[in-house]
Amino acid sequence: MLSVQGARERILEVFRPVGTMSLPLDQAAGRVLVAEIRADTDLPPFDNSSVDGFALRSADLATLPRTLDVVDDIPAGSAPQVRLQPGQAARIMTGAPLPAGADAVVMVEETDFNIRTPGAPAPRKVTVNRSVEAGSSVRRRGDDLHAGDEVLETGTRLRAQEIGLLAMLGKAQVPVFRLPRLALLSSGDELLPVEAPLSPGKVRDANSYALAALAQDAGAEVVRLGVAADRAADVRARLKQAVKARVNLIVSSAGVSVGAFDYVKAVVEEDGGLDFWQVNMRPGKPLAFGSYHGIPFFGLPGNPVSAFVGFEIFVRPALQKLSGLSALTRPRLKARLVEPIESDGRESYLRAVVGEEAGELVARLTGHQGSGNIFSLVRANALLIVPSGVKSLPANSEVELWRTE
Repeated sequence: MLSVQGARERILEVFRPVGTMSLPLDQAAGRVLVAEIRADTDLPPFDNSSVDGFALRSADLATLPRTLDVVDDIPAGSAPQVRLQPGQAARIMTGAPLPAGADAVVMVEETDFNIRTPGAPAPRKVTVNRSVEAGSSVRRRGDDLHAGDEVLETGTRLRAQEIGLLAMLGKAQVPVFRLPRLALLSSGDELLPVEAPLSPGKVRDANSYALAALAQDAGAEVVRLGVAADRAADVRARLKQAVKARVNLIVSSAGVSVGAFDYVKAVVEEDGGLDFWQVNMRPGKPLAFGSYHGIPFFGLPGNPVSAFVGFEIFVRPALQKLSGLSALTRPRLKARLVEPIESDGRESYLRAVVGEEAGELVARLTGHQGSGNIFSLVRANALLIVPSGVKSLPANSEVELWRTE
């Protein structure tokens, strides 16, 4: 059997980032940068106040209390009109530029000026009751970054904080990779639409909903091919929809084993090729990977938990590579195992709950680990990883895990 890492590496060799495009900034959240971004201005772009108060010369506060002449009023968005001389101050609002001559700001609470009504005029004089050092409550130009600094690397996924930074830098258009398109197929005469009443021998189609949600979370556009009946003609017609939609990969759940009614395998091999691998993992040992009309194809197991785990291990990194992401590995955390666990020697991904107790992360299983038990997956917030070759772990062992939240 292939190792999990070996199978993953063979799969990822097939994929390359999809095309690129330019998007308006307000549509770029979640997308991946095609090119690095450098700052073309300092941030902040000017010295400014971090509080509402009075800009002044710190040297004027050698003796306290000290009364200063207020010679300017500087709201945010305006430009100072004067240079402060000894014994002078200017009322200033948060974010407003520091006037020339000033080197500090004292908060309004440290003065005798108590009128906080919006629109109230600045006083002619203000008495300061506390000394401040030079630079107090001042955000200096370039404190955050300087013009020319590289601020975002190629392959960065744009979160809210990156979007905010790009807005500050005036980047109205952003070069990003296109979203990968994933076609999703379920198969089997036993599958019912989600709204249908149950009948003998039937189950509702859960995988297409769960896998679509995972694909969207990974940043893909999902083309839903529906549920194929156990007939070659129906499978073929649905797969042709994927070709017509020009998707970047196809994912099927069930239908690629060696059963008498597993028609997906036969149809894919008619116009492509299919490798069957046994991967040394639990759940999800059977994995099919190949291509259909030149489009990479994944055949995941039909059991809901096996399909979920297979997607996370193999399909998600493929989507990440298609998306242009530079980092394809997911962070692993370490936790203390609360209870002993048994495995069968395969690399195992067990549903677990991880939480903090007495300042450390601890993990416990969510119960029975059958690959059809989707409720235990709902209860879990992590997948606990048991390495290949390990058949048991005692309580208090250190384990690695992935968060699934």
